[in-house]
Amino acid sequence: MSIKLKNKINKKQARIAVIGLGYVGLPLALAFAEKGFKVSGIDTDAHRIERIRSMKSYITDVPSSLIAKVIRRKVFDVSTDFDLLNQVDVVIICVPTPLKRKYTPDISYIVSAVRSVAKHLHKDMLVVLESTTYPGTTEELIKPELEKSGLKAGKDFYVAFSPERIDPGNKDFEVTKIPKVVGGLTAACTSLTGLLYSQIIKHVHQVSSCKSAEMTKLLENSFRIVNIGWINEIAQMCHALNIDVWEVIGAAKTKPFGFMPFYPGLGVGGHCIPEDPLYLYWKAKHYDFSCKFIKLAADTNHNMPAYAVIRLQEMLGKSFKNAKALVLGVTYKKDVKDLRKSPAIRLLDLLRKQIKADYYDPIIPFLKLDGLDLKSIDLTPANLKGYDVVIVAVDHTAVNYELIYKNARLIFDTRNVYKDKTDKRVVKL
Repeated sequence: MSIKLKNKINKKQARIAVIGLGYVGLPLALAFAEKGFKVSGIDTDAHRIERIRSMKSYITDVPSSLIAKVIRRKVFDVSTDFDLLNQVDVVIICVPTPLKRKYTPDISYIVSAVRSVAKHLHKDMLVVLESTTYPGTTEELIKPELEKSGLKAGKDFYVAFSPERIDPGNKDFEVTKIPKVVGGLTAACTSLTGLLYSQIIKHVHQVSSCKSAEMTKLLENSFRIVNIGWINEIAQMCHALNIDVWEVIGAAKTKPFGFMPFYPGLGVGGHCIPEDPLYLYWKAKHYDFSCKFIKLAADTNHNMPAYAVIRLQEMLGKSFKNAKALVLGVTYKKDVKDLRKSPAIRLLDLLRKQIKADYYDPIIPFLKLDGLDLKSIDLTPANLKGYDVVIVAVDHTAVNYELIYKNARLIFDTRNVYKDKTDKRVVKL
């Protein structure tokens, strides 16, 4: 292990670079800067860099005041120039890992970032990947790419994987309060990475390898997609059996052991849950192993917006083809200004192909995405009375649900907002 790098980390003298300043990278960079480390953020998006230099946040969970604080203390700077990697001791990669096709990982962002690091790799540097990916990425892709420099991983420089665990919108668990898993190529790689994260996070859990750390993240997200898919299937089954699924879940969760409640909805959104488990599905196929649960859950969740349309057709009957609908909420998650893979947007798009449909969202005033170019309506009694049905797609806090209840003709509640309402104007998922 590099005693020099270890001492730098302990004394908070290690210079850190974070590549990718999105929902994962920016909070992480600011956390290290707040603790006194000098941190440089690198992003190829010039607009993001300009926003940060203007001390303005583009992420809901990150206050502009925090950005201003660390910039004024001269412990945080940002750039699109990778040449500053020559001056850093630690590089943390937090770039996107989307799907290229339905079930094929796109690791081009990781490859690009690693190649940029390789150009500036030097002795005693620590490189950590946080981007979610399939087991084996760090060992099979990053290590060989960096070793093209002539330096040897685990001896001349250090490499590890530490899965991001950011939960946008969760005020109880910001980045420094979530336990961190780390796994390195060697024991020294793991130890140095654990030491680094322990400077900002109280509990760091070390595993035996990069593969184990990579698999940990995919287990976490696959657990969620499978259980969400299962409860969405149960919701459809309960509807067919004329049973209130919400009542059943409420009863089941009174059991103090052996049950964890999940709740039905329009599917899953964001970057992690819809895509990450499919990395595992893809990787397993290379070993002649079929992840049937992941595939089935992904398909079930993806089809929930279409199922919601079928339910609306049942509710409205022959009047459906001339109906006017309002979708309440278009983000992928409650109180989070993020539209990535939002099932509510899929629902809105499906509806607009058949009937007239608008949306209201208190945090998304304009919607220009996936061929949609819309403006959020004003939530007034007069406007509400003009719709045949209001669909509660996302249960944002800043919504006057009583106003909607008093003025809507019919409500399709996919989030159980109106759990205490028993009249026929409210239909639950």
